[in-house]
Amino acid sequence: MIPPPFEYVAAQSVDEAVALLASHGDEAKLLAGGHSLLPMMKVRLAAPSLLVDVGAIPSLSYVRLVDGALAIGAATTHHAVATSPVVREQVPLLAWSAGLVGDPQVRHRGTIGGSLAHADPAADLPMALSAVDGRVVVVGPSRRREIGVDEFFLGYFETALAPDEMIVEVRMPVRPGKPWGYQKFTRRANDWAIVGAAAVDGRVALANMGPAPVRALSTERALAAGATATEAAALAADEADPSDDMHADRAYRRHLARVLTKRALLAAGAPA
Repeated sequence: MIPPPFEYVAAQSVDEAVALLASHGDEAKLLAGGHSLLPMMKVRLAAPSLLVDVGAIPSLSYVRLVDGALAIGAATTHHAVATSPVVREQVPLLAWSAGLVGDPQVRHRGTIGGSLAHADPAADLPMALSAVDGRVVVVGPSRRREIGVDEFFLGYFETALAPDEMIVEVRMPVRPGKPWGYQKFTRRANDWAIVGAAAVDGRVALANMGPAPVRALSTERALAAGATATEAAALAADEADPSDDMHADRAYRRHLARVLTKRALLAAGAPA
C-alpha cells in the first residue's frame, strides 16, 4: 500500500526539528528508522502532512556513561544498542532486548527513541526500559525535561510526550554484574511478544499485558518480603489487564505472565 501524500524535511539539528513540530502541530511527525510510522501511514492509521527526519542528526546517536548512568541517544539503532560493549557490561538486559527486536534489517534502521515514542505495549524496549527503571529525556521549544518510565507510557501507542516535544536521550542506572532475566513468548522468532517478562534487581515488567508496559508490583513486593520465585510469580498478573485477540485470550495471557515471570526471576537469581 502507498501512504498518503506528505512533505519531507531532513532536520539538521534538534532545534530545527522541534521548531518544525511546534509550527505544524499534529500535522508533523518525526521519522528516524521509519519501521513504526510508515506501516501505520500505509494503512491510514496515521496521515501526517509533514515528516521530519531526525535520523541523521549526529548529536542523537551515541552510547556513553554520564554521572554514573548509561545514556543512549534517541537515534541510536537497535543494533548499536545490542552490540555496544558498554551496554552489554553496564545494562545487559537492555542489550539483550534490543537484539530481539524484529530482524537484522529492522535492527540496523530502527531506533531506541522511535520504539519508545511508538509505545507498542507488546514491544521489547518499552518493557526493558520499565524493568531497568529508565528515564526518557525530551526537548520542546522552551524546555528540557526527564520523564520516569512509569510516567512516560500512558496507554496504547500513547506517551507523555507533548506534540511539540521529541525524545533526545534515554537514561538508566547501571547494573554491572547484576543477574537478570528476560522471557518472550512469540509465534515466530522476530514477532512481538504474545507476553513478555523482564526482571532485574527486584523490578519486574511485563509486555502485552495491558495498554502499556505493566509493572508487576505485587510480585515485586513479594520478592522484597522474601518470597521465592514461585511464590512471587504467582502474583505476576495481579496488576495486569490483558486483552483478547487472535493470538491469546486473557486467561492464557495471565497464565503466560506467571510462567514467564518465574523463569525470569530464576534467571535473575531469585530462589526457586
